[in-house]
Amino acid sequence: MTEVLKVAYFPTVRAWVEGWVISRNAPEPVREPWGLRVDVGLPGHVARHIVAAPTPGILRHLTTTLTTPGTWLKLCAPAEAVAPLLPPAWALKDAEHMMTVPLTRVAPPQAPPGYTLAVTTRAGVTAARLLTAAGEIAARGQFAVAGSTAVVDQVETAANHRRRGLGTVIMRTLTASAASLGARSGVLVATAEGQALYQTLGWTLHTPVTAAVVIGF
Repeated sequence: MTEVLKVAYFPTVRAWVEGWVISRNAPEPVREPWGLRVDVGLPGHVARHIVAAPTPGILRHLTTTLTTPGTWLKLCAPAEAVAPLLPPAWALKDAEHMMTVPLTRVAPPQAPPGYTLAVTTRAGVTAARLLTAAGEIAARGQFAVAGSTAVVDQVETAANHRRRGLGTVIMRTLTASAASLGARSGVLVATAEGQALYQTLGWTLHTPVTAAVVIGF
């Protein structure tokens, strides 16, 4: 797992965590010797531990000392490097991808025909929504700024509105809004499905992310 040290650049990971807690209204991250901890405090998501440069020793320590169900690890490492080191009490989740993009000031896109684009900011979180004529949310996403980095979060399109380019409009709206606020780069963590969209918009892979959760001892 030592090769992960070459690709997991700590400032980007730290910015992602700091923006994520603003976006989710979660407690501020706590520094640990091996990374950052967020005490989320939700059912099934008690806490998350983010490790930018995991090693077998760090992973062994965390998986043997963290025993509360609903405790998560977010490891900047590929799943094939993590899976053999997980005890039976830990479940591996779907692969994720931390991606980044440089931001420049551009005009925000227009809403597609039949939709209205609404952008609002509250408590440091800027949200973009595409609404139908009936007021239904067809697609949405949000970001929070940590330093000079915009952390994009919770981007989704309703099932009956997919394949219409709405996700692209949301992403371009978010990045244009973030750049207008002075952000110089963007970061997000994508699913495999989301990664395909973000690549077409200029986002590039920063590091693979593997999530694991305690399911019981």
